[in-house]
Amino acid sequence: MILKARLPNGVRVLSEPIPGAISVSLGIWVENGSRYEEPRHNGVSHFIEHLLFKGTRRRNATQIAEEIDAVGGILNAFTGKEYTCYYAKVLGEHLGLATDLLADIFLESIFDPGEIERERQVVIQEISQAEDTPDDFIHDLFNLNFWQGHPLALPVFGSAQTVGSFDRTLVTSFMAERYRAERVFIAAAGAVDHDRLLADCTKLFAGIPSNCATPALHPPSERHVVLTCEKPLEQAHLCIGGPNLSQAHELRYASYVLNTALGGGMSSRLFQEVRERRGRVYSIFSSIAAFLDCGYLVVYAGTNPDWVAEVIEVTLGELKKMAHDGLAKDELDRAKSQLKGNMLLGMESTEARMNRLARNEIYFGRDIPLDEVARGLESVSNDQIVELASSCFHPDRMTMVILGDLKGKRPGQDAFSVLV
Repeated sequence: MILKARLPNGVRVLSEPIPGAISVSLGIWVENGSRYEEPRHNGVSHFIEHLLFKGTRRRNATQIAEEIDAVGGILNAFTGKEYTCYYAKVLGEHLGLATDLLADIFLESIFDPGEIERERQVVIQEISQAEDTPDDFIHDLFNLNFWQGHPLALPVFGSAQTVGSFDRTLVTSFMAERYRAERVFIAAAGAVDHDRLLADCTKLFAGIPSNCATPALHPPSERHVVLTCEKPLEQAHLCIGGPNLSQAHELRYASYVLNTALGGGMSSRLFQEVRERRGRVYSIFSSIAAFLDCGYLVVYAGTNPDWVAEVIEVTLGELKKMAHDGLAKDELDRAKSQLKGNMLLGMESTEARMNRLARNEIYFGRDIPLDEVARGLESVSNDQIVELASSCFHPDRMTMVILGDLKGKRPGQDAFSVLV
């Protein structure tokens, strides 16, 4: 059962008590991410996430680490394009400590200039590491080109140039503007007593200022381009994708099924055809990125540079089949069953439940019961799959980005003509 309350200043408190659970996962969520940054400040949300662990008025960075380690807990954070989360996972008996610790770093961080400078170097190294990891970096390149010129195209980390420009004034002013009560909520799942959590949150978070201006959002426009980025690598890495649905779109369940059947597991079409039958890749998969008002579906593959043309041809062939014919009944049923199984297995983790609780709040404003999701998946028809695939895999709406040493063998701008 999901419980929800709202503090007088607008901060929401959500919990999912789980009978028999011994752990609890607790997160402070802010409906703010890299999408809400100006281009010259790209990466500041992620930078703030790092800085909140570097000392408060009550605890220095070492004491923060020691307190969570002393109870065997986990304290961490992550930044996305539309939200940021600061979370802890502890035994249920230590929930009070976790709540106090998270509130302290969230509300009382001092942003010491020396710590800012040290953490700046850490984040720049994190950016360099990502750029040196081609199977990750290719996704950033795809984003930059598919939605070029839109905030959603920019990397969450920012760049070495933008991070190098951040100072204490920017950090504190950005937080004062964005970390407002209406865009903050606390979510907990596991061994949690809702009334006690609400009492603690009332004491700790009631002072967060409200009256946050609602940011104006504009969806991006996709860009049709075929781009090759030369880099001396052993493998060639490629992303091929097109527009998909927003988080709350009425056809979202069809999108889940399509993605699962196309490249969502070992039985998927791409894995079976490109890896198992042809042996042309070690890794190939499809994935969905979905946001408040837009989304995309992208296929990733890593292969020998000599096989790039074949991998592209076979991949686009599978996309064309999906757009023309959809899925056979056994494929449709298998994808639905796989998704329902994955969903139920994920419910064994209090952290996963906390994340699910929070994302439902952000994108739907309510809990989406598991049986409602199961019914949505069961209702997916092959006609919906064809409709969605025809829109997503339209040759004039797709982008292809390749990273590696192709020795001049670059696909042309007409590469998607096979889809016609």
